Amino acid sequence: MGFEEEYQIFINAHLQARTGERLRRLQEGHKHAEMLFLKEVWWPLFHHFRYLYPEYEVNDFKDGTRYLDFAYIRPTIRICFEIDGYGPHLKEISRWQFSDSLERQNQLVIDGWTVIRFSYDQVKEKPRRCQQIVQQVIGRWLGDELDLTTLSLVEKEVLRLAIRKGEAISPIEVQKYLKLSDKTVKKVLSQLVDKKMLIPASGVVRVRSYRLGDQLKNPI
Repeated sequence: MGFEEEYQIFINAHLQARTGERLRRLQEGHKHAEMLFLKEVWWPLFHHFRYLYPEYEVNDFKDGTRYLDFAYIRPTIRICFEIDGYGPHLKEISRWQFSDSLERQNQLVIDGWTVIRFSYDQVKEKPRRCQQIVQQVIGRWLGDELDLTTLSLVEKEVLRLAIRKGEAISPIEVQKYLKLSDKTVKKVLSQLVDKKMLIPASGVVRVRSYRLGDQLKNPI
């Protein structure tokens, strides 16, 4: 199925699972900016919405509740994605409200959340850059969790570099990152291609860059 069908299934599932204030918040809080993030940033990367929760309720540091635009939750991983619009109300925000907003974000970090914020304009005008940031932050966690027992330590480090970067890597980058000889790097990259962990991204006779293979391209 395409984005529209999967999106409706995703939202409807969360609507049916909620009642009261949590339901009202999803109905009123999930708007165009949030849908645009899913369509232009999330969907092109992963083609599913697993582990993602819209308008996710968390305890407020003032003993109340607040809602995150999106929460990505897996064992040991909690990432908050916020899409901030720009409008007249931002010009009218008081110093106290501005400080309160910062304190709320700080408390999320203290509570173990990774907080990633995008502006609406970033999502609309620079979706590819937003994709790279999402892939990098998720890859930072999942790269550390790679359980690839058949790979050598060096091979794992090359894959972690590729996941964290979120785009193609070059042999020179690998050489500088791992401080290895050109010959060793070529051998390791060739081994990862043979194992279908990496795929040549540019160059034919002489490969100039590599990207993640399909089994690691979407690590979530």
